[in-house]
Amino acid sequence: MVKARKAPGKGAKAPSAAEKSPGSKSLAVTPKKRRGRKPAPLPGKEEPRESEEEPLLELGAQRQRWLSFLKQRSLSAEEAAKLLLDSFEYKGLVKHTGGCHCGAVRFEVWASTDLHVFDCNCSICVKKQNRHFIVPAARFKLLKGSDNLTTYTFNTHKAKHTFCKTCGVQSFYRPRSNPDGYGVAPHCLDDDGTVLSINVEQINGKEWEKAMKEHKTIRGMSKS
Repeated sequence: MVKARKAPGKGAKAPSAAEKSPGSKSLAVTPKKRRGRKPAPLPGKEEPRESEEEPLLELGAQRQRWLSFLKQRSLSAEEAAKLLLDSFEYKGLVKHTGGCHCGAVRFEVWASTDLHVFDCNCSICVKKQNRHFIVPAARFKLLKGSDNLTTYTFNTHKAKHTFCKTCGVQSFYRPRSNPDGYGVAPHCLDDDGTVLSINVEQINGKEWEKAMKEHKTIRGMSKS
């Protein structure tokens, strides 16, 4: 005779998985913790961000001198920093300014007060009396007139003879000897007293390759 099992009443404990399947091992499962999400910011309010501003320059005992320097010369902090950095980096040099005849092209260049000028006798330099001193590109800055310049090239096309579209004056160019630098016309500098002397060296441009091979320093003038 088979006895009927009674249904568990209220409050009765339900059999565990181990009880249901004798011999099976019970595995304890640790509930996973949910990663907390940041609540969305309220409308019209932004979450505070970590400060990304660079720390202010620590001037220490020089702070008052710096502020007086800015005030006396009516300079912004950026302008004053540029002035001081230029003076340090271009130590021994002065800033010359110049341009074309009509004023559409203006530039500044850092160079010595005593200029070493080359006078070349190649076909084009003779025609336009192209006496020039050479500087690295980093020491030359075109202030205005880039859209008023046009360029003439010939032969190897390495030299870039730039001149003003309006008045036709070439105040600077990219020389074949130093295509990564600038050749600046000393006669196109402003008469501000920044030039103390000019030493002129003749270059035999009619035999350009030979002249460049024999010259000891000209090819490196845009590197110094």
